[in-house]
Amino acid sequence: MDEAPPRGGLLLRMLPTGMYAGRARVLVERSMLVNRRAWLAVVSGFCEPLFYLFAMGVGFGRLVGDVAGPGGEPIGYVAYVAPALLAASAMNGAVYDATFNIFFKFKYARLYDAMLATPLGPVDVAVGEIAWALLRGGMYACGFLAVMLGMGLLASSWAVLALPAALLVAFSFAAIGMACTTFMRSWQDFDLVQLALMPMFLFSTTFFPLAVYPGPVQVAVQCLPLYHAIEIMRALSTGFVDLSILGHLAYFVVMAAIGVVVASRRLGVLLLR
Repeated sequence: MDEAPPRGGLLLRMLPTGMYAGRARVLVERSMLVNRRAWLAVVSGFCEPLFYLFAMGVGFGRLVGDVAGPGGEPIGYVAYVAPALLAASAMNGAVYDATFNIFFKFKYARLYDAMLATPLGPVDVAVGEIAWALLRGGMYACGFLAVMLGMGLLASSWAVLALPAALLVAFSFAAIGMACTTFMRSWQDFDLVQLALMPMFLFSTTFFPLAVYPGPVQVAVQCLPLYHAIEIMRALSTGFVDLSILGHLAYFVVMAAIGVVVASRRLGVLLLR
């Protein structure tokens, strides 16, 4: 017999159709109910990139002046930094939820052991938790886009695709974050999360162009996922969109697929042994 549709409201209906139809939607609904009274903690992660926007983009930008945009044309420094911080906002919202929160549920609350006693399987758990992290990253990105719109930093109609692109970025980071979390043994391992995120945030062309690096460093930067997210957001925000954006999007499709597969298999090994 078919399952009755859950009470989820608008956010659940925003999920992709296949995911909404699956049992994983129950985990998304649970996360929404649990966090409805902790909304301040959920939205607080949106503030960090916003502070960077005003401190670096607006403040430091007055000293820098114009810089070369994606098409080589001069743009204001705040218009250069804002799309990068939009990508970082989607990344932060997804990664923090897919690492710290999932580790607590897995190691201490033993929530997933109880879930697997129901019809839910490891893939349902992985997809459901990643979907909630996607929504959190999407909320951060949506709020940041509203700030950019208010500041007049969206210079092209292509910017309407920035939110769907941010959701793909958030989903990919959430999937990889959850996969990595299944290998962590203690809270001390989360120092490695910061060790990965902070250099990626600082050096993925967030505040200065790729050309400032030596050749070998440029190659290393181009391998970082945040670099590809920033390239997507800058192209959509400024309107300089070409076929290279398909390569950046394909990067995240592959990244998301790897994350979901590894996370579901690891959960299966750890919880069903």
